[in-house]
Amino acid sequence: MQESHQGGCHCGALRYRFAAPLRDIAHCHCSICRRTSGGLVTTWIGVPLETFEWLHGTPAQYASSDTCTRYFCGTCGAQLALFTRLSPQTLDVTVATLDEPQRAPADRHIWVTTRLPWLTLDPHLPSEDEEAL
Repeated sequence: MQESHQGGCHCGALRYRFAAPLRDIAHCHCSICRRTSGGLVTTWIGVPLETFEWLHGTPAQYASSDTCTRYFCGTCGAQLALFTRLSPQTLDVTVATLDEPQRAPADRHIWVTTRLPWLTLDPHLPSEDEEAL
């Protein structure tokens, strides 16, 4: 039986599910994630696109770059997912919106060239200057 995980936004307007193991999890330090989330980092899990489905609601969308579309709740503003044409078989989901985020620890840092210099987070994890796709 394949693992199944669910999550959603703060207000409950959006719910999702995907069937994949909890791996490929990264703390992103890019400035775009900071500005779109309002947080110091955004932790993402990459899941096979074909296993992801919206269970409830339709997310709002925002093209944050030429290659990326972000999905968020139009009511509470929670950022839930990101699709990049650079990795078209994958959807990145925000770990913080999982029902059980404690089960999904990060395994690396990405975009550390734009990391805030005063932030120390999981220093034992490997780091990538950008992101190895």
